[in-house]
Amino acid sequence: MYHANYLKFMERGRTEYFRSHGFLVAELAENGFVFPVVHMELDFKAPALHDELLDVETVPVAVGGASVTLRQKIVRVCDGRLLVEGLVVLACVSPRLKAKRIPLAIRQMLEQEQEAAA
Repeated sequence: MYHANYLKFMERGRTEYFRSHGFLVAELAENGFVFPVVHMELDFKAPALHDELLDVETVPVAVGGASVTLRQKIVRVCDGRLLVEGLVVLACVSPRLKAKRIPLAIRQMLEQEQEAAA
């Protein structure tokens, strides 16, 4: 039950990550750029309990022509305990699921974030 919620939290974390950098997922889709998850590796460390405040950290670790790998962590805010961490690979595709190059502005932002995190 909690593990399924982690996936939802991570999805929201990715949406908010892009939003915080000026890219709205809905607008990207309207412009023909969709970013589905194509691969995910997760390590579950501890459960979250009801009403706990959680933080989802999202950092790019690899940027390809038509894909990006993000490291995501969910931590409990009150004590900083790591609850789950993983790698998520997103593909950049058209609404018809044809691979597309990541738009330049997004690529530049991801590369800058990757360098800052290194």
